Amino acid sequence: MLKIIAWRLLAISSVVLGGIGVVIPGLPTVPFLLLAAWAGTHGWPRLEAWLLGHPKYGPSIREWREHGAVSRRAKIAASVMMLLSVMMIAISAAHVALKLGVPAILMVTAAWLWTRPEPEAKQGQPEDRRAGR
Repeated sequence: MLKIIAWRLLAISSVVLGGIGVVIPGLPTVPFLLLAAWAGTHGWPRLEAWLLGHPKYGPSIREWREHGAVSRRAKIAASVMMLLSVMMIAISAAHVALKLGVPAILMVTAAWLWTRPEPEAKQGQPEDRRAGR
């Protein structure tokens, strides 16, 4: 029972953070929903089913699960947000270790992200429309 509660807490926390990401620029939504769906497989199948069936975010979650695919639009948005983060850290009074470490980590992250495949567009249905965007 304790394991199920832990999985559900992780799932609901991730949904909340993803929801906050809808309204706060820079906070990603889909990665938190991916985490919530994953946690749902372990302790909350109804939440997982709801996320997979969501009209806007469900297709992205399914594409990631089935093919490890990330849409080009999501890659561009993530890359822009990472660049903005690096610029903000660069002009801040942050310690030099942060000014060097964060960009290095984000470069590796961006490189990994851009190596992910993109979802195949269905005939007559552009990728953005298919993903509910």
